[in-house]
Amino acid sequence: MTREAGLLRLLDREAIPDPDTVGDWLRRMGNPETGRAGLVGLGQVRDTLNARLLRHDGHETYTLDVDATLIEAEKQDARWSYHGVKGYMPMLGFLFETPICLVEEFREGNVSPGAGHLAFYVACKTRLPQGKRIARYRADSASYQAELINELESDPVRWAITADQDVAVKAVMAGLAPGAWQEPERGCGYQVAETVHTMNETKAAFRLIIKREERRQRDLFDEDTTPYVYHVVASNWLAEEKTAHEVLVWHNQRGQAENFHKELKRGLGMEQMPSGDFGANAVFFRIGVLAYNLSLGFKRLACPAEWAPQTIATVRWRLMQVAGRLLRHAGQVVLRLVLDADRLAIWKDIRRRCWALSVAT
Repeated sequence: MTREAGLLRLLDREAIPDPDTVGDWLRRMGNPETGRAGLVGLGQVRDTLNARLLRHDGHETYTLDVDATLIEAEKQDARWSYHGVKGYMPMLGFLFETPICLVEEFREGNVSPGAGHLAFYVACKTRLPQGKRIARYRADSASYQAELINELESDPVRWAITADQDVAVKAVMAGLAPGAWQEPERGCGYQVAETVHTMNETKAAFRLIIKREERRQRDLFDEDTTPYVYHVVASNWLAEEKTAHEVLVWHNQRGQAENFHKELKRGLGMEQMPSGDFGANAVFFRIGVLAYNLSLGFKRLACPAEWAPQTIATVRWRLMQVAGRLLRHAGQVVLRLVLDADRLAIWKDIRRRCWALSVAT
């Protein structure tokens, strides 16, 4: 990039910082001795950006999908995760309807998956603009915690969380009558049952929805292996709002978060961290989240409507991979592009929308 004279002229810069300079800046921004002031500042930028984007989305209520993602790293100081590899395990909260990353928390690989879920949820809900709220919550078994469930109930929020198959849950499952199991659709290959359950410290009972599927190729397993594979979801959706099967389907939609992770990692290069310093990597990852949210806003607010669901790589190909030449003429920098009239019209419309957003209050 340092040889791209036209790019430097367009950016009004004399040079591009080299990797060592960028690494030093990341370490300073994430230095714990200064309270990681740079990381905190970037968090404020993220919140301001998100608030502006959410004002334009037309939603008043949101579904919060909370999930952690593994970033493998061979750094000397990286910690071993429960996946059996070294790396980092950031936790992210996505708004399914947008899908903006509302909050991210960069974590060491050895941090317990269940740590800090209540605080994370509170951090998410307090960052929504006035008049908007989290009305639905989905997560895996790391969120199966009484203190979080009590908070969700008090807000109130409709939630569905993968339940731990602990002793109490297994006892409930064993007590289900044979007639309790029903196929949602004939020949679907699995059965669903439900009951009411509570935890020692939860203030209200909730639905426990159990899906069982016959274990295939049982001859490959020990003789005492259960003939079924079970998946259990706890939820406070009322029966008149969603059937047991509908709750399972709705809960499974949280798998869309994996696509959001993929966009962050592959689309924006967050699958590898640049440093062995935890604070520096936390800053780098937050910049990636900023870029991810900004790209969402750009697609939804400035680009043609059909571009909204497209990946960052696709938008990059459609918009940016265009031959052009930078010229200076009459004291102005001019960009000449090689494209047809239809694509030029799209570029002009995008430029017009960006200008309108920049002057909007």
